[in-house]
Formats: sequence, C-alpha cells, structure tokens
Amino acid sequence: MNKQVDMLVVGGGINGVGIARDAAGRGLSVLLCEKDDLASHTSSASTKLIHGGLRYLEYYEFGLVRKALQEREVLLRAAPHIISPLRFVMPHVAHLRPAWMIRIGLFFYDHLSKRNILPGSRGINLKKHPAGAPLHDNFTKGFVYSDAWVDDARLVVLNAKDAQERGATILTRTKLVSAKPDAQGWHAELLNAQQKTIHIHARCIVNATGPWASALLNNAIHSDALTPRNEVRLVKGSHIVTKKLFEHDHAYIFQNPDKRIIFAIPYLDQFTLIGTTDLEYKEDPNHVTITEDEITYLCESANTYFKQSIHPSDVVWSYSGVRPLLEQEDAANPSAVTRDYQLELDTPHKLAVVLSVFGGKITTFRRLAEEAVNLLTPSLGIQQPDWTATATLPGGDIPHADFPTFCSEFQQQHAWLPVQLAKRYAHNYGTRATQLLNGAVNMAGLGEQLSPGLFELEAHYLVKHEWAQQVDDILWRRTKLGLAATPESIQRLQQWLDHAVTTIHTEAETHGK
Repeated sequence: MNKQVDMLVVGGGINGVGIARDAAGRGLSVLLCEKDDLASHTSSASTKLIHGGLRYLEYYEFGLVRKALQEREVLLRAAPHIISPLRFVMPHVAHLRPAWMIRIGLFFYDHLSKRNILPGSRGINLKKHPAGAPLHDNFTKGFVYSDAWVDDARLVVLNAKDAQERGATILTRTKLVSAKPDAQGWHAELLNAQQKTIHIHARCIVNATGPWASALLNNAIHSDALTPRNEVRLVKGSHIVTKKLFEHDHAYIFQNPDKRIIFAIPYLDQFTLIGTTDLEYKEDPNHVTITEDEITYLCESANTYFKQSIHPSDVVWSYSGVRPLLEQEDAANPSAVTRDYQLELDTPHKLAVVLSVFGGKITTFRRLAEEAVNLLTPSLGIQQPDWTATATLPGGDIPHADFPTFCSEFQQQHAWLPVQLAKRYAHNYGTRATQLLNGAVNMAGLGEQLSPGLFELEAHYLVKHEWAQQVDDILWRRTKLGLAATPESIQRLQQWLDHAVTTIHTEAETHGK
C-alpha cells in the first residue's frame, strides 16, 4: 500500500478514534493505525464511567469538571445503548469530610453545567434507603448524585466504525515505524502483523498514543526541529471484579482515609466492579498487571463499608491500565495529577504538521477531538464546521435516546431470543442489532455456540465489521463474555478464528475488487 492522506492518526484508543471520526466527518482523508487492537490498553481499563469527576473539585479543577459535566449529556444522547444513567451513593464519614463540604461540592456538581437528563443530588437516610442495607450499621447518613456508566471498549470501536463509514481507513495491529518530513508533509512507514511495510504520505500526523506519546515523538517521528513541550506521567489504575455484593441498581463512591475514593459499581448483572488504585508507574505500559497489594487494598477498602467481606480469593477478574496524565511539577500525589489534557501543535517543517495529545479522560474525548481538529483547520484548510456535538454513534440513533423502550421493543420483535441474549444484543449494538442478526429468525440461525453466550453469527459480525481478530478482542473488548468463558470454549473460539479471520478478509477483498 502506498497511500496519500490528509491525516495519519497514530493510536487506536478513545482519543485517536475520536479525532479520526471528527476529521473524517469534516471531509478529510484519514488513516488510523494502532499497533495492537482497538482499545487494547488504557481505553478498556477505565472505571467505565462518564462522569464530571466529583473529587476533582477538591483540587479546584472547575473548568475540567464543567467540561466533563457538559459532555455527560452529549454522550448520553449520542450512544444511549452503551452509556446509561447511574445513581451514586456516598455514605457520610464525618471525620473524612464534613457534611457541609459534601453538600457544597454536590451543589457545584449539580449546577456547573445544565442538566436535562440526569436528576440532581440529595441527602438520604441509609437506614431507610435500599442502598443502606448492604452497608455496616454505623453508616446512617449519605448523599446520592448522578453520573453515567459506559462500555468503554465499545465506545472506542463505535467511534472507529463511524470514522470508517465516513471514509477513514482503520488499520489495527499496524505500527508506525518512522515518519520523516518530505515535500508533501510526512513520509511514514507502517508495519503490519504480516510484517509488510505500508508507505503513507500525510499532511499531518496526530500522535494519540497515550502512554507512548512522548516515546513516539522521541523515537519514531524524525525531525531535529521538533521539541516536545509536554510530557506524560504514567499512573497505574487497577480494578477487581467479584460476585455481586448488593441487589439494587445504584453504585457507591467510598471515601478512604488516604483521601482517595473507591467506586463499587453494579457490573453485568451478576458482578460488582471495584476500583481504582492510583500508583506511579515506571515500567513498560505494554505489560501492566495488578499486584497483590492492590487487590488487598481494594478488598480492605470495600470491607470498610460492606457487611459482606471480600477477600482476594473472591476476585473473579481483575484488570489494570496505565493512564497517561499530563505531567505537573507541583503534583507529588498521583491522585492530584490533573485529568485535563493539553494539545501540542508543531510545524517543524513547512508542510509537516504534528499534533500530540497529552493527558485526558474518557469523558472528554469528544471535546478533545473537536478541539484537535479545530487546531488543525488553518494548516489543513478545513472548510466544514464541527459536527459531533449533535451526532449519534453507530447504533445510537434510538428515538428520543430512550433505550429502555427500544430494548423492550427489540425483545418483543425477536421473542425467540432468550431474554438475556436479546438485552445484550440491544445494549452492545443498539439499532445495529438487526444488522447483526442478518435475518435470523430462530436460534439455529445464530450458528454454533462458540463460548457461553457467544454464537457464530455474532463472532462473524465482529470479525467482518469491528476489526476483531483474536480471542481477547471478542471476549474482553467487543463483548465482556470472557467472564463466562471456559478453557474449552476459548480453544473452540480460537479454532474458529484461525479459519474465519482469513476467510472473511479474503471474501471482503474479493468483494472489494
């Protein structure tokens, strides 16, 4: 391949796909490359929240909180199938934060941005509220407020899908080896999983590589005139998943004596997700794992509040990610490092433009992408205005963003599907669930069950339409069916993929010709 594009985006996390989507929608020719799978690092290892960041108010990050709160409702309308409102309960611990301080914080949280979808905060009596039942008896007062839950990895995939449908090329498992300025802008060499070199000429390179942002500028983009002004600070966040610890649909935000907060969130109907930690990270971001100390810390934090004690042996799954935060000299505590972002624009040569993303959080990805493309407008001569604030993501074009009604109607229209399977298809794919089913009218039409809850028809769809190539792509990022998988089913899925990936891609290439 020898391709000329307006923009080469490096990095298939949430910021990279968000920028690719925005730019493609404004008429630019875009190619995105990702060295692994989409969302295979930081963007699938979040706490899975779309939130303003209540605790950031303590660090006077009012601008960041306002921006994030504004984005909350934009994203709820854009993807109501994978983003849903969630109420949070904060038990009051007087010696950690006085009630008046929490009330003031929640007042700001309610009013820093206009709310049309989410209800405001209020005080509750934990002796009477259902959320009080799982807690130790010494917790009598609390507060409840609103944020939202997101399937983070699917948010990445849907942005990539929208970018592709607007003309972008998405190359997974394809690494940027080097980029050098030339008369057309940049000459970039990419290397794919088959060890084939791909030559790209791009007017602009977007460095959205998250934890690797500084390394990419220093090692892969070759220009003596390029001097990065920002650095990323790597902070590891780990989470654990246990069998569910409570029956109601609220989440919890727990205050800890070390001034950190821990979330306990309903997860996939049967589980509770608990996290996160904040630890300085100096090792290879490609290989980040939870430690025994982190597991113990999260268990003990939960046990401070819940009557039902949990122990490391109760953890059914855990995951860790490295957050590429914006380096600040005055922030010694990783928890105090800003979650805001900085966009760094350089033109080291006349026609060679580089835009690098430092920092950020999943909630503000759309705003970040919009600002990034706006910054590039003079260099690339972009004529079309920003557009994503009112656009839906694939599958999100649900009338009035009313997912409960859509889900109920989908179940009625496909009454032959088991209830839980129908709900999962509706959540994962929204209005695209009909495309997934591809005319199937009974269970036989779904094909072989490759792993618990995963049928051949869905796996085929994920390979053909969503860049899935490996077992983990399907079981942990496109779906969360890894929690139900067995060694036997993993082997069966691997065998199916060994044959299907090549066949589907060959068919696609033949059809394309």
